[in-house]
Amino acid sequence: MLNTRRPAPPAALPAQPAPAADAAGHAVGVSNDEFRAAMSRLAAGVVLVTAKEPPLDPDDPQAPDGEDVGMTATAFMSVSLDPPLVLVSLREGSRMDDLLAEQPLWAVSVLSESQRHIAGRFAMKGRISDRLLFEDIPYVRGEATGAPLVGGALATLECRTEQRVTAGDHTLVVGRVLTARVPSADGGPLTYFKGRYRQLG
Repeated sequence: MLNTRRPAPPAALPAQPAPAADAAGHAVGVSNDEFRAAMSRLAAGVVLVTAKEPPLDPDDPQAPDGEDVGMTATAFMSVSLDPPLVLVSLREGSRMDDLLAEQPLWAVSVLSESQRHIAGRFAMKGRISDRLLFEDIPYVRGEATGAPLVGGALATLECRTEQRVTAGDHTLVVGRVLTARVPSADGGPLTYFKGRYRQLG
């Protein structure tokens, strides 16, 4: 005789508790040093993010212009093709983060392997004024943003902020690409791997 009884449904699995977190918000067992070490194994391209401060008094044509500001970044990526969007991650409260909170126009220069000195200069802590940092670097001003575009870069993009998202101790800035140029086809990209600037090959 056939057994027509339906099997009992499987017992629901008990809910798994979320990993405990320490006072800094990290899952237990994940330290800052361990996280940095793991992420340092991810090779990244190096860019210079630039923007021009608005005039000190926009209503006064004689008021002095604001300074150019620059920042080395490795957390930069393409987000969308249609519309063209990119994303850069900025340390919350940094000068660039504060500037882009009020200035929606900015630019990115994709650095070549011969521009390691530029990356190092704009990544310095306790650095000198941005005006001096730009002093001997060849650049042109972007038509759409007025931001410096570094001469000899592998590519340059000009952007307008579409969205800002707070993510932990950083701000993710999504920008619509207004212009994209490939001024130089020579040389390889500057990359960052295991805490050092490197070149391919």
